[in-house]
Amino acid sequence: MENSNNQTKENVTTILTPDELLKHWQGHRTLTRRVIELFPEKEFFTYKIGGMRTFAEMTMELIGIAAPGMKEIVIGNTEKLREDFDHGGKKSAILELWDKSTEEINSYWEQLETKDFSREMKLFGEYDGTVMSFILYFIDNEVHHRGQGYVYLRTLNIEPPFFWER
Repeated sequence: MENSNNQTKENVTTILTPDELLKHWQGHRTLTRRVIELFPEKEFFTYKIGGMRTFAEMTMELIGIAAPGMKEIVIGNTEKLREDFDHGGKKSAILELWDKSTEEINSYWEQLETKDFSREMKLFGEYDGTVMSFILYFIDNEVHHRGQGYVYLRTLNIEPPFFWER
């Protein structure tokens, strides 16, 4: 059988395995966690510039998308997207949520099969795409918000971690 590039299925090269993609994503999550840790407690919840949200709000968005998105991909239960979590005004509580989210991602990832990546679906009941497009979005969105966090840290005279140290 040939695909649109006139290659037989046996000649198609895999760029990343699912395990390599998860490792790449978790490298980003580890780096984002380090950015969260660097924020002073008060500024994490209050500091914003240029009309952007606080880094706490951005972090809660990331928590609200990644593990719940993976859960929906694997389990199929559609839930409304949540971006606000009880944290009691404590960065440590958000870090706990971050770590729990990371564990959930790993758990759901183990249940994915290679064939699932091309499956089309509607995530959170409103976004159309494939499983792969959503996973790439989860990663891209995190990198985007972490970049905003870098800007915040620099304006607070805090040196962010090197982006390549994942």
